[in-house]
Parts: sequence; C-alpha cells; structure tokens
Amino acid sequence: MKKVLIVTPNWPPISCPDLHRARMSISYFAEFGWEPLILKINPDEQEGIKDKILEKTVPSHIQTWQAGCLPKAFTRWFGVNSVGMRSFLNLAELGNKIIDKEKPDLIFFSTTLFFVMPLGRYWYVRYKIPYVLDFQDPWLSDYHHNSNRAAMPGGQIKYQLSQAIAKYLELLTLREVSHIISVSPEYPKILQRRYAWLQKEQFTVLPFGAPEKDFELLSSLNVKQNIFNPEDGKRHWVYVGRGGNDMATSLRALFLGIKQQRDSNLKAWNDVRLHFIGTSYAPGALAVKTIEPIAEEIGVSDLVIEYSHRIPYFEALKTLADSDAILLIGSDDPSYTASKLYPCVLARKPIFAIFHEQSSVVDILRQSQAGQAVTFSSENRPEDLCNRVISQLNWLFSLEKYYQPQTNWQAFQPYTAKEMTRQICAVFEQSINKKSL
Repeated sequence: MKKVLIVTPNWPPISCPDLHRARMSISYFAEFGWEPLILKINPDEQEGIKDKILEKTVPSHIQTWQAGCLPKAFTRWFGVNSVGMRSFLNLAELGNKIIDKEKPDLIFFSTTLFFVMPLGRYWYVRYKIPYVLDFQDPWLSDYHHNSNRAAMPGGQIKYQLSQAIAKYLELLTLREVSHIISVSPEYPKILQRRYAWLQKEQFTVLPFGAPEKDFELLSSLNVKQNIFNPEDGKRHWVYVGRGGNDMATSLRALFLGIKQQRDSNLKAWNDVRLHFIGTSYAPGALAVKTIEPIAEEIGVSDLVIEYSHRIPYFEALKTLADSDAILLIGSDDPSYTASKLYPCVLARKPIFAIFHEQSSVVDILRQSQAGQAVTFSSENRPEDLCNRVISQLNWLFSLEKYYQPQTNWQAFQPYTAKEMTRQICAVFEQSINKKSL
C-alpha cells in the first residue's frame, strides 16, 4: 500500500468547499492501492462554520495530524489574516516529522489556501518526494484586471500586493510540480501559456466527485433546515453557493425573465420564493449581499431572499432536498466550473441553470438529463437571454410539486466520487512512476 500525504488545511469539522475533494476521496483510496495521511490545521484556531456532522463522514482509521497557527490577535497587526499564512511554519515543521516517520510516496495539496503550496517545492528539494497540486480556483488571476464590473477584493492596494506575492510563489511552486489537477479545462491552458516548461501531460481536468454517500447519510441524520417551510404551500426555488459581481449577467437575465412573466401573471408568482443561500464567504458584518440589490433594481425583490452567511454543509444539502426546484447561477468567467452541480443532481429536483456556454456544467447537465440550461457568450447582454429564460420558467411552473427528473444515472456515473478517486490515484501512479524514471 503506497502512502500519500494530503495537505488539506481545512478539514472537518471546518466546513469549507475546498476540503470536499479530499474528504469524499479518502473512503476509496485503499481500493486503489493508496493509504491517505491527512495534514490539517487545528480547527480551534480557525474561524468559520464548524459542522460536527461532517466528522461522521471521515473514516475513524485515517491517520490525521493537525498543525497550529500564529494567533490572529498577533498577526493582524501586520495585516496578516490568512490562516494559510499563519500556519505555514507549523505545517512545514509538522510535515517534516510526518515525512521522516511515514515515508510517503507522494504529497497532494488539495486546498484553495495557495500560500501553503510552496511547501511542495520545499519538501521536493529536501526529500525528493513528488507533489501534485489541486487547482480548485486560479491562484493568479487576471479576471479583476480585465473586468470593469468587478471590484478588486480587499481594495486595489491589497489586491495588487497579494497578486504580486502570488505571481512569485506560483512560479516558485510550479517549477518542480509533478502534476496538476484542475477543476476547469481553462486553468491548464492559462498555466501552460504562463510557464513554458509545463507540458500538456502534466495536467488532468477533474471536477469534484458527486457526494453519493453524503445523500445516503442525510436521510438518517434528521437534519433540519431553517431557511423555509417546504409544507407552506409555496414554491421554493433554491440556490446554494457564492454570489458576486461576475454572476450579474445570469442574475439579471433570471430576474428580467421573472419580471416579464409576473407582469402578465401576478397571481401565480405570489406563491414563488427564490432563496439564495451562503452567497458570501466573509464572516459576520463583513458579508455583503450581491443578489438582493440586483433583484431590487429590476423590481422583483419581494420574491428574492438572500442569506449571505454560509450554513453547515448538511443543512445546505437539506435545503436542496426540500426545494421545489434548484437554481444554478453561473459566472461570466468562461473558466468557472461549479462543483455544486453534483449535489444538485443528487437532490433529484428539477434544475434550471444559467451558465456561460464554455462551462463544463452545461455539458454535464445535458448528458445526465438532470435539468435545463440557458447559455450565454461573453458578448451577450441579459436582455438577449430573456425569451429563453421565460421558456424555462414556464417549464418549472408546469411541473408537479414532487416531480423528479428522469436523470440518466449511467451518464452521471463518471462524475461520482469513487470514479474521481480512481482518476486521482491514476495521477498519483503516473507521478511516482515518472520519478522512478
């Protein structure tokens, strides 16, 4: 049994999107010849949602180590709030001890805390252990430079400084990387243009796997959600995931379609509620609503409720299971791939998506026949999509309350967590075999 050290700073009970690749895979690693070793950050030293139920999904026999962090009360004086930066030295020291003791064959970084990824280069130089990176988001992105609609996160000075650091660290880290797993087919193209030494065969595009076991567990957990009452006689349409300025095209198209439809059939829309849940990653008072302002601008704010704060993972699954329909809102960034698609399919509710035509979400949704999609190009305006949006709204209204889509589960099988784990392990095998050459 070969060993892989998985660096995933966010780990149950922490509830963050970037931990789910590793969490959903660990149950299957042994089946494909690998023993996972988990290196995480102490959850007591992290902020954010903690979901104790998530811990039930981690097999008890998995070896786990946790690193500490520099106290935020100290580091904030230097403008350092990132848990990745605060834990870097602790992860390096603890990782050294794990490697000396366990002798892993490979190191896998599965996180969006990119600041910890340079440890792969450090351990490669020190131990000659190959490392694989999981790009769930772009580390260095030109998106905010190229879009007049998107404000730079944290303000211009902080954003430009963070991008300068990212530019240096990304170059340093990718110089010796064995393989890169990417959720989007666009990231490999971008990275190969940026770094001439990276070859096509060093990339594998893999979205997150579908969490079948989580939905199997959900029915036995007696989880309650407090967003809406599914028995109140209304139609509850649910979106779970982040918001943001890059989703303005999709949102405006949706709300313009609703506005036109409601003007011609006011009574039918009185019973519809659109719930947008967990739209901001920012904690507490720092969370900013990005959905309701657009709904208010277009005149449908009485139908739209935005819950900017994130909710625990299994509660989010419960809102999908309790909904009458699921909304999937896409970015105007062609490289955006929504991993939240798979829980939506497993919820067995009708799905209406508005996505950029180049997103893989569109192809997967069509292949699995799990829902309907309206697509747009970078040149389209929201008004251009209105007639197609209205057609899909009519489709949703035509469905019975407990309608289940006729999903093609055979077509969906390649996207399950088990199949994705098989492909991840194939990448691991390729990486260690490359080292032996």
